[in-house]
Amino acid sequence: MIDLARIDELAARLTQALPPGARTMGEEAQAQFRAALQKGLAAMDVVTREDYELQKAALARAEEKLKALEGRLAALEADGA
Repeated sequence: MIDLARIDELAARLTQALPPGARTMGEEAQAQFRAALQKGLAAMDVVTREDYELQKAALARAEEKLKALEGRLAALEADGA
């Protein structure tokens, strides 16, 4: 899930970057930026850093188990041969 606080922060920064005349729209512009950012990020199917790190750790554990099982299988095959 995308961190909504970061999207709000980015939308606020974009609103502040508008020319002075356009800033009078204030909250409306910020809401539009927020909606556009959420839609764009959702379309890109991005994940949070936390989700990425969790999946990375799960993959590392699976690789360790696979190596251990491969070693056990090799030992069993050697004993059976």
